[in-house]
Amino acid sequence: MAMVFNGFRLLITLLIISELAPITYISSLKIKRNFDRPIPQEPSVLTRSCYSQKSMASASASAYCKLPYKFRPYSDHLNVLSLFPYSNKPFPTHISVRFPLSLRRSFHASKPPPSAVSTNYSAEAVTDEETDGIRRLQNGSDVRGVALEGEKGRSVDLTPAAVEAIAESFGEWVISNIEQDGQGGAGTRPVVRVSLGRDPRLSGSTLSVAVFAGLSRAGCMVFDMGLATTPACFLSTQLRPFSYDASIMMTASHLPYTRNGLKFFTRRGGLTSPEVEEICGEAAKKYANRSTKVSMLLTTPPKKVDFMSAYSRHLRDIIKERVNHPTSYDTPLQGFQIIVNAGNGSGGFFTWDVLDKLGADTFGSLHLNPDGMFPNHIPNPEDRTAMSLTRAAVLENSADLGIVFDTDVDRSGVVDSKGNPINGDRLIALMSAIVLKEHPGSTIVTDARTSMALTKFINDRGGHHCLYRVGYRNVIDKGVQLNKDGIDTHLMMETSGHGALKENYFLDDGAYMAVKIIIEMVKMKLAGLKEEDIGSLIEDLEEPLESVELRMNIVCEPRYVKAKGAEAVETFRKYIENGKLEGWELDACGDCSVSDGCLVELNDSPAAIDAYMYRARVSDGVNGQYGWVHLRQSIHNPNIAVNIQSTVPGGCLLMARALRDSFLIPGGMDRTLDVVQINKYLGS
Repeated sequence: MAMVFNGFRLLITLLIISELAPITYISSLKIKRNFDRPIPQEPSVLTRSCYSQKSMASASASAYCKLPYKFRPYSDHLNVLSLFPYSNKPFPTHISVRFPLSLRRSFHASKPPPSAVSTNYSAEAVTDEETDGIRRLQNGSDVRGVALEGEKGRSVDLTPAAVEAIAESFGEWVISNIEQDGQGGAGTRPVVRVSLGRDPRLSGSTLSVAVFAGLSRAGCMVFDMGLATTPACFLSTQLRPFSYDASIMMTASHLPYTRNGLKFFTRRGGLTSPEVEEICGEAAKKYANRSTKVSMLLTTPPKKVDFMSAYSRHLRDIIKERVNHPTSYDTPLQGFQIIVNAGNGSGGFFTWDVLDKLGADTFGSLHLNPDGMFPNHIPNPEDRTAMSLTRAAVLENSADLGIVFDTDVDRSGVVDSKGNPINGDRLIALMSAIVLKEHPGSTIVTDARTSMALTKFINDRGGHHCLYRVGYRNVIDKGVQLNKDGIDTHLMMETSGHGALKENYFLDDGAYMAVKIIIEMVKMKLAGLKEEDIGSLIEDLEEPLESVELRMNIVCEPRYVKAKGAEAVETFRKYIENGKLEGWELDACGDCSVSDGCLVELNDSPAAIDAYMYRARVSDGVNGQYGWVHLRQSIHNPNIAVNIQSTVPGGCLLMARALRDSFLIPGGMDRTLDVVQINKYLGS
């Protein structure tokens, strides 16, 4: 009788599924239960989770985005068991049992809260390639991957399944660290609160549910910030009354709409590459030892919170306090017109919740409404279209300042009132000028792609320039280390527009950087410098005469890309040390007050070995030192980036030719690296 009843119940379930969602084919149905998770005693709501990855990719414009969380399809695998009401009755005997393998773990799994339950279902085996794919999603200190179909040559790898496993591992990692710190009390499991924000990408709604599922499965309380920025996510761990234990930002920065990713924060700051590597490793183990790809049934949605209003108020208060306007304290930006280009990302709030409320005129601002397709231009302060459109708006409206944000607002660039774009080295110089006024003699850390002229600019103002590894996390971590070592370091900045200040939690915050520039602009006017604009602070910055970036694709299987890239860059170092490139020598910091030299020991602590890079300064008997060549392994793409700068005409061509003819070809690197771009640049 029981067998008949269970068979009838399964038939009814399949009929329900056929009405709820498109199912094209089910070859063999095999349901498994994972006994390491408790089963709730009360009936649960139905959850649709039977969409294929293809239908998820095309469904961004369909009704699923509008469904409540507990009915929103977020799985590419059919979770049949979640449709059964649970009871105290014995589990059907005809269903096979799969016990999880014991894992050697550096942190332990926690039991889920009553609002969540995990079940297992599988109709296919998990391959080594799939688990390797989880690990390959690590992108330095972030996680990034392809979330939607439509990108030529790339398949979807940031699936809801992968995201759930990574979020669960992060939740367990946070809980374990809090317990190790003794915050939970003796014998008491701490209540860990984690927030999630996201940019407007089309895949955000679907992947958010997978994040909530993973965090809940780990035992965390989850809070939904909705559309947010990366800096806001970190500050949600700092500002009262929120003060979450950790936060995740879902974004892929300026990358195409098909991409997405995760950035992780605790109250101590952003996670390091080794920490993210550990989390992805644990997630891969979960993925390999779990029958269900996405198995979470949320009986209650996460609590929605409006943190962005608190974050905006925080920025407004900083401007009011530091400008301290003698007659208009609450509206210190009256009389200023400021153009904002949000690039259809998350940065529109800065216009209506910060600038407008402080009295600024923001007429003429661009692309403020969030749009996950990013239809107007790449949301990137390094993008020429973004800067040129902002420049045109500033000049057309006779504005005092233009601000360009990237998608998640951890980077920014500006345009002065004369229409001069200020990004890259120019933005670092501007921020250095402001910081060195406030903190004379400070060390300023930048990545190694900055010009020799920037070093002179910083030194001329009494500062010290520390050149370090490319990668914003590396640059920030170096600044943190220098401060711990007693070297006063107030600014850490990368040419990409990531800028972190000691006074702001060592956080790379594009909005905070814009706030610093706005404050300086207002102070200049209050000081009577009416004819001067913000660009006057960098009038004496010399520009490199020539600058070029070339890419060499690494030709090998994806699993060997990191190893092959590291081998190529290390071979470059050996060629220079052995004198095989005449006039080339490994570069060093110069006037940095860092005794060990940051560029000679490029792969040192605290930076992780997530990418290898070296910079060589180049000299000859005629010009002396006239430029540099920087080789680095990309952590975003399977290639080697070659940056070259010269202070003499034709210098970049000379260095590129020497690189090819004296290193790449003699060293056999052209068999691993695609030198097409270099050949094209050299005209051969």
